[in-house]
Amino acid sequence: MTVTVEFWYLVGLLLGFLGVVFTFGKLLLAQFEQRLDQRFRAIDEANKATSTRWDTRFAELMEQNRREADGWQRIEKDFLRFQAELPVQYVRREDYVRNQTVIEAKLDSLALKIENVQLKGQ
Repeated sequence: MTVTVEFWYLVGLLLGFLGVVFTFGKLLLAQFEQRLDQRFRAIDEANKATSTRWDTRFAELMEQNRREADGWQRIEKDFLRFQAELPVQYVRREDYVRNQTVIEAKLDSLALKIENVQLKGQ
C-alpha cells in the first residue's frame, strides 16, 4: 500500500500547522501579557495603599514630635522659672549660719545688758 501525498498538499498542511502553532503562541503570549498587566496593577495599588499608610503614619509621628517638643519647651520654661525663683525661696546654709550668729550675738549682748542692770540694781 502506497500513500502518495502531493508536495503542495504537504506544504499546505505544514503551513496550516505552523499557523495553528503561531496562533496558539500568540494567544498564550497575550494571556501572559494580560496576567502581567493584572499583577502590575495590583502592585501599583498596593504601593499606593502602602504610600498612603506611610504618609499617614509619618504625619502622626510629626504631630507627636511637635507635641513632645511643645512639652519639652514647657518643661524648659518651668525650669527657668524655678531657677529664677530659687534664690528667693532658698536660703543657703552659710547665709543661715551667718544670720543665726548675728541673732545669737544680739541675744548675748542683750543678756549681758540685762545682767549689768541686775548687778547695778542690787
